[in-house]
Amino acid sequence: MRYSRQNKILELIGDYEIDTQEKLANMLKNSGFDVTQATVSRDIRELRLFKTPTASGKHKYTAADHIDHSVTDRFVKIFKETIRSVASSGNIVVVKTLPGCANAAAESIDSLDFAHVLGTIAGDNTLMLIADDPGNVPALVEQFDELLQ
Repeated sequence: MRYSRQNKILELIGDYEIDTQEKLANMLKNSGFDVTQATVSRDIRELRLFKTPTASGKHKYTAADHIDHSVTDRFVKIFKETIRSVASSGNIVVVKTLPGCANAAAESIDSLDFAHVLGTIAGDNTLMLIADDPGNVPALVEQFDELLQ
């Protein structure tokens, strides 16, 4: 049931400009799926949906697989403009950012799908990244350094 519901979500966001969870839930109900807001929220998170601007200036849900090049460029720009330093120890990478920018930098790292990154945790001006293996950290830090230049 979950997979058919999530496939329907991907179909709906591909066909319509859906900007709220409530609108998505209503469209799913009209399609025969009995959902709650919590279910829709969980599906959005699992599908890695996020909002992108439309031509009309509004926002709509978009799947990560359907990111246009301008969105990727925006994440690279956020990464470059907010990160001050990168250090590592074991399989942990600590990234220092400008004040108030750690969440944006973490989202850019998550959205750019760097290989070997299991996840990020952000505070105000520092984020911690967990790599899948300590042996992959040097290459990951090198990728960050290259992107920062």
